[in-house]
Amino acid sequence: MTVRVTHPFHPRFGQELEFVKRLLTWRADRVFFFDEAGTLGSLPAEWTDVTPPDGFVVVAGGRVPFRTSCLLELADRLAVLRSKGSAPSGEGV
Repeated sequence: MTVRVTHPFHPRFGQELEFVKRLLTWRADRVFFFDEAGTLGSLPAEWTDVTPPDGFVVVAGGRVPFRTSCLLELADRLAVLRSKGSAPSGEGV
């Protein structure tokens, strides 16, 4: 059995890899595979044909690179990092 990489920006896009298993790890649904060299690797399941295509991605047709919810989550994470002094504030840039 094989799994195809469907994420358009992944270097393995379009490649079929030997499927090993699908596993929920650390809150992430991942697909494990062997590459052509026999090395075990994994990808998020949604980056493969194991899961159906995301409706938003299909409708956007490549015109929208980010979901609003993802951008809002990123903004929240950056705010937390800035409050801890772990991220640049953007001043002087």
